[in-house]
Amino acid sequence: MRQWEAIYDKWKNSEHLDDQLKQELDAMRDQPDLLEDAFYTDLAFGTGGMRGVLGPGTNRMNRHTIRKAVHALGRYLKKHYVNVHDRGVAVSYDSRHMSREFAVETAKVLGAHGMKAYVFDTLHPTPLLSFAVRYLGAAAGVMITASHNPPEYNGFKVYNDDGGQITPDEAAAITDEMASIDDELTVPYLEQSELEAQERLIWVGRDIDHAYLKYLEAMSQLDSAEQKRAKDLQIVFTPLHGTAHHLVLSGLQRLHFHQVDVVEEQVEPDPAFSTVDSPNPEEHQAFTMAMQRGKQTQADILIATDPDADRLGAAVKDANGDYTVLTGNQLGALLLDYILKHTDRQLLANARMIKTIVTSELGRRIAESYGVRTIDTLTGFKYIGEKIRQFETTGETFLFGYEESFGYLISDVVRDKDAVQAAIATCEMAYYWKKQGKTLDKALQSLYDAHGYYIEDMVSWKLTGKEGMETISDIMQAARTETMADIGGMPVQTVEDYWAGERITPGKEQTEPIKLPKDNVVKFLLAGDCWVCLRPSGTEPKLKCYVGVCGNHEAESRKRLTDLTAAMNEFLNRVSS
Repeated sequence: MRQWEAIYDKWKNSEHLDDQLKQELDAMRDQPDLLEDAFYTDLAFGTGGMRGVLGPGTNRMNRHTIRKAVHALGRYLKKHYVNVHDRGVAVSYDSRHMSREFAVETAKVLGAHGMKAYVFDTLHPTPLLSFAVRYLGAAAGVMITASHNPPEYNGFKVYNDDGGQITPDEAAAITDEMASIDDELTVPYLEQSELEAQERLIWVGRDIDHAYLKYLEAMSQLDSAEQKRAKDLQIVFTPLHGTAHHLVLSGLQRLHFHQVDVVEEQVEPDPAFSTVDSPNPEEHQAFTMAMQRGKQTQADILIATDPDADRLGAAVKDANGDYTVLTGNQLGALLLDYILKHTDRQLLANARMIKTIVTSELGRRIAESYGVRTIDTLTGFKYIGEKIRQFETTGETFLFGYEESFGYLISDVVRDKDAVQAAIATCEMAYYWKKQGKTLDKALQSLYDAHGYYIEDMVSWKLTGKEGMETISDIMQAARTETMADIGGMPVQTVEDYWAGERITPGKEQTEPIKLPKDNVVKFLLAGDCWVCLRPSGTEPKLKCYVGVCGNHEAESRKRLTDLTAAMNEFLNRVSS
């Protein structure tokens, strides 16, 4: 008998197995390939938590794998935090299948550890979970979400007491605790009714929403008189069947944005996300219904949030009057410029803008023009949150943080990307520029005129299985060892190897250290503020190639982008063949 078959038999015959899962296992009994995939390994607990397909098995998201993860978290908290039983853990969830049930399971296992669980009484965005951890003084937070993954997925994200995603060291410690749990089917837990009676399961919501919305008002760059005026801006908003509807509308209403047309077909939480191919505002198809509504109402701006409301997409009118979806880099640059334009110059000397190493260099140039220093982090918003925490001891001031994948943070009362904040700020920014006689598209063109025409792209190669992982390893090794004088005709000026922690200048013997954590990333800095970067995905069997260019005008930049992308495709095909 193979190992996975033994684990399958243990589940099938266990008296502790959830009844629904038992029925699903019974339906799978004649599908050995499906059973093997469900049991051949344990669902991995990565740097932020775990994410996977729903269903029975150790390699699936279900009540038992959730209980195991929470049991490990409880053990970890008791070892590393003081007063953890009273401080408790904040728990939230999105609109996906089983999200509320998994939130309650989290509370039931924490209760067996003697810990309070503050659980939102309705589905709420991920940034509200981050805010709640800090607002309640909790020892940790748990968010049940799979972000914008397909409907068959769900996930379990862990936040530390600062409201940021757990660090790699914290994740490793929780992973060690999980490895010491022999049987996920016998994890101790208490019943919901018992916990409610003992006030160890505490339902929260309205007070936290109110406090958060007060911070949103304070975040506005408008003066108090302007905030109170009705705004002449026609907005179309879609929450894409997720969690953002109430808070985005409430935030806009507080600033007197009353002309908000919601895509009604996409308002109701729907775990199947039935009106879109993917509930991801990075993909233009997610805006199909919003664009149709926008044309009917002559909307100035369209905004869309992903299911757990940590990513925001925006579409604006171009020179032809058609809607175009801004990239994450473009919207981030516009927001940064808007914030800087409205910040007292005396406060900027100690202010910091934070972006990831694969985010556009346009942001750096905008910040420089205001005398603001830019700090780079590795890919992942948890690193931006970690840097904000460091500012509490260095005396630096957080101004704005963003990444190319539609994640933005304006106020550090949240320590993760926040689409609710970004939605309010984007509409306010669009209103400001409309009063100046500009669309956001024209405002973006002004930034290009002032700083250079920056555009970016990302291409990913899906390489599955053992052979795929070996190919990714070969490509990364070649990127580190092959000498490339130029890429696509652009001279290589510096090579940054984040695994070795070294910045190498071709032709020079000495290297410069990179003061960031180790990561399997290689970045080539080219002439003219152009660059390419190779990075294996942390969540999928993919190799990602990021390309960024700058030119004096659009045609020049488009050609450079095409040449660099073609050169990297040629390199990848050669190495992988």
